[in-house]
Amino acid sequence: MRVFAIFVCLAFASTQAQTPTPAKVVAGEVSGIDASAKQLKVKADDGTTYTIALQDNTIYQRLPLGETDQKKAVRIALPDVTVGDRLLTRGSLEASTNTVTVRTVLIMTKADVAQKQRQDQSDWQKRGITGIVASVNPATKEITITTRGRGSKTVVLDASAADFRRYALDSVRFADAKPSSISEVQIGDTLRALGDKSEDGSRFKAQELITGAFQTIAATVNSVDPATGEVKVTDLQTKKPVTVRTSPASMLRRLDERTAGFLARRLQPDSVSSGGRGGSDGAPARPPDGVPAGRGPDSGSLRGALGGPGGGGGPGGPGAGGGNFDLQQVLERSPQLALPDLKKGDAVIISSAKGADNSSVTAISLVAGVEPFLQAAPKTGGQVNLGSWNLEAGVPEQQ
Repeated sequence: MRVFAIFVCLAFASTQAQTPTPAKVVAGEVSGIDASAKQLKVKADDGTTYTIALQDNTIYQRLPLGETDQKKAVRIALPDVTVGDRLLTRGSLEASTNTVTVRTVLIMTKADVAQKQRQDQSDWQKRGITGIVASVNPATKEITITTRGRGSKTVVLDASAADFRRYALDSVRFADAKPSSISEVQIGDTLRALGDKSEDGSRFKAQELITGAFQTIAATVNSVDPATGEVKVTDLQTKKPVTVRTSPASMLRRLDERTAGFLARRLQPDSVSSGGRGGSDGAPARPPDGVPAGRGPDSGSLRGALGGPGGGGGPGGPGAGGGNFDLQQVLERSPQLALPDLKKGDAVIISSAKGADNSSVTAISLVAGVEPFLQAAPKTGGQVNLGSWNLEAGVPEQQ
């Protein structure tokens, strides 16, 4: 996102004089090419699909990897544009057909974007920090967070020069996040920032910052409507009904029995229901085949899944005791869940944004096959309590 945000900021200064105003700026991914009709289809970052009408004298330029100066763009031709490339253009909009007629098209190739994403994700992993907001001081633009996982501590963020974004209500994709400000940051929010920490680690100078409020719901299925993508459940903590909406962006997975047991042992190693402590020889439980071992306390990236932002889960969750692992990869490698396969009474865990009214939520992830995990979860007054094992966001996707 950071690289393409810079890309957007170029705003075609060199062509503004030639473009009628008001003009429509379109930034997104090329989804279709019709060279004979001189048209491109672009799925914009706001989710709208636009038709880009090209002209005989349209100029095509490619911005090389790492460059942010449009003067460094390389002249290309229409055949050089491919599906999956990132595109920025500006022109007059025909609102009835969502058609934008343009004179200049600026491209970042799919390969360059992927490489930049890898570089930026590595940067977030090395220079990123994740935690829960403990206090906010808008006057000084300082935010105090409590980091998660092993060795949790309090860190004061200097956000005076930070670029603020906030996760959308139905997504933890960085690309879907909206521009924000410190006024939207709330106590209890999940926060992830990129920047530089002080030598003692007590302060952090934020360069980019993204926040959101998430929740994880343990529930049992009451009914499923595959046609609408809705699942009606009962929240096992509140005992109240909840309507769960799913979308193509929702991660729907079913854990196999061994993986679910492995997660249960991590949550509560002494739990009888999860098969006791570790393996038969008393050693720490070995992850199921295909479940990657972690690389350290911050390896449990939970992007769009269960657990905590980019960290090892938090107290009582994955990452508490034993080696760490990447739960996001666990879920991504688990079998896809088809809604018609859900039956009444099935146990599920739903991750969603936290709203004012939780009677209806949009699932960021919905995971079935979690009965062993829920049996190992702590109980409060006889109700399942997932405690601090809430959905948080992992390394932002750099698009």
